[in-house]
Amino acid sequence: MSPGEDYLNKSADLLATVRSQMPAIRKAADWFAESILGGGLVHLFGSGHSRIMVEEMWPRYGSFPGFNPMVELSLTFHNHVAGSNGQRQAMFLENVPGLADRILRNFDLPPTDCAMVTSSSGCNLVPIEMARGFKERGLKVVGLHSAAHSAASTSRSPDGRKLSDFADLMLDTGAPVGDAMVAVADLDTPVAPGSTVGGCLVINALKAEIAQRLTAAGQAPLVLTAGNVVGPERAVELFEAAYDEHARRMARLNAAIGLKNPQ
Repeated sequence: MSPGEDYLNKSADLLATVRSQMPAIRKAADWFAESILGGGLVHLFGSGHSRIMVEEMWPRYGSFPGFNPMVELSLTFHNHVAGSNGQRQAMFLENVPGLADRILRNFDLPPTDCAMVTSSSGCNLVPIEMARGFKERGLKVVGLHSAAHSAASTSRSPDGRKLSDFADLMLDTGAPVGDAMVAVADLDTPVAPGSTVGGCLVINALKAEIAQRLTAAGQAPLVLTAGNVVGPERAVELFEAAYDEHARRMARLNAAIGLKNPQ
């Protein structure tokens, strides 16, 4: 078996892991759909490469409004790798105490909203503090991690708590300890991570379940759709309407900023 075939076989195992969690995925979809149907939002956060899961949910083709992608460039901008805006700084900032509170200070979050926090290890400080901040504001929190990697990792939080300690529901990407899944002959370190594959499977299973619930409730979502599927005019109509709806939902988060907690 070639290394590429090994990776594909292990990815099939990830699919099986995600499939086994469908009851939990449906439960999360129930919570998220309820928030969206009520005019609210599901707030999405991920630092580092977990940003991929945030953008996989919204906005992209096949996705729809109802989500607030909370992406901090200081924690996710990997293009330069080294030098200004480099990876060393991003990884350092990912474990700076208090940064999550500064992020959340920008939003007036009602307890009728929900949140989803992604962290493969579930052990970096900012995602943990984000989940804690959402919980303190009364939101239901869904966490997405690699259960195996988290169990084998040490929390960077001084109290030893992990993402799973602040989530109402945890979902598992199925990725192994260390994330990389393939052993190559004469190479002493594995390659080819699995958390993105498993995470995207979870995200899109959730997305499909949520779309079904919104449609059944009479609030069919405005799905970003390619022109070669629905025609160019309809595609433009959907894009504009979806972005307008997103803007209206987001505006609600700013209406009372500083009035209840001016610090």
